[in-house]
Amino acid sequence: MNQNNLSQTAWVGEAMQRFEGPLLRYAASVCGDAELARDVVQDAFIKLCEADRTKIGERLAPWLYTVVRNRAINVRRKEARMAPLYEGQAEALANGQDGPGEVAQKKEAHRLVSGALRQLPGNQQEACRLKFQNGLTYREISEIMGVSLGTVSNLIAQALDAVRLELQAKNGLAQEG
Repeated sequence: MNQNNLSQTAWVGEAMQRFEGPLLRYAASVCGDAELARDVVQDAFIKLCEADRTKIGERLAPWLYTVVRNRAINVRRKEARMAPLYEGQAEALANGQDGPGEVAQKKEAHRLVSGALRQLPGNQQEACRLKFQNGLTYREISEIMGVSLGTVSNLIAQALDAVRLELQAKNGLAQEG
């Protein structure tokens, strides 16, 4: 193997180590299926192996998320499924040290927020997933979704307002009951 192949291999390996988990979660949220998500992410890394590293440069995260997004949307269309939010994420992130009361509260909060998020339009759900589940910047989200920075800002602001209102409404019903 020559030095170029070695550095390309190392670069792809580092990208896999850094992005595989977040990309799997993102792809699963778009596809609605963990098995399909694995295939989508695998395809993205195969494409990365074949890509010109110099053309991607510092845009590795947006490049990977864009490839995964496009492939996942194609798979979702093919499978004719809706993209539910990843259920059980709060449980997967729980550190196991909380008592039963705290675990129950977190599960209930996650259920309420997930329910409110599922009621949002798809583009608002996607912008929120990219921002809050994957920690991407508005600029990266703009590039991935193919919309302006202002649109990203509006999508997220509208989503947060809608979720807040939904949670306030449910909290008001809970206090009355």
